[in-house]
Amino acid sequence: MPGTRNSGLLALGGIAVAALLAVIGHLEVNDDLDPWALTVSDFAVSDRGGVIDAAMVVLAAATAVLLPALRRAHRAPAARPGRAAELLLAAWIGGLLLAAVVPTNEPGLPMDTAAYVHRYASVVAFLALPLAGWLLAARLPAIARAVRGLTLVSLALAATMVWSAYPGDRLLLGLVERLLILTEVAVLAVVAVTLLRRSPTADLPGGRVTPARGA
Repeated sequence: MPGTRNSGLLALGGIAVAALLAVIGHLEVNDDLDPWALTVSDFAVSDRGGVIDAAMVVLAAATAVLLPALRRAHRAPAARPGRAAELLLAAWIGGLLLAAVVPTNEPGLPMDTAAYVHRYASVVAFLALPLAGWLLAARLPAIARAVRGLTLVSLALAATMVWSAYPGDRLLLGLVERLLILTEVAVLAVVAVTLLRRSPTADLPGGRVTPARGA
């Protein structure tokens, strides 16, 4: 399916661009900011409307490209990833976009309404993607083990992040969040690579996947 493979390639390109922008954004911010203790949002608010915010928008767009491709990947209705997975991916996209548009507070300042909106948009995004990945794993057997493994790691890191943010007194909060982001983006990348490698005859009854020759 050329359309499906092209969507996978486009999504991978978007993920790569988002990663590059995030790295540039970290290099451009104030040297006084500590990436081990401060979150990506703390870095982004210091360069409001800068490349880190742009990276979030690009990542959301890359995910959006995958939605129609996942629908095309399986023609049989029973083999589709399901409405729940699509809604969860939409929640991830919406959470990313809202977090990019609504900034958190500057580090050390009390949280205002915008900061709370940003926080809960991020929470929704961080939880929605691994849950969507778990559901998608059942429809993409070729990557089921990898996606489920990454999902479990993501949930463990999310729990660690909650502990760090509250009883842990923000111990290594920035490091844990960045590991969580890397793991969740890896879920998207694995799905995108799978779509990229699909053969034109990959859509078989029951949702089985036939890898492309030479893949």
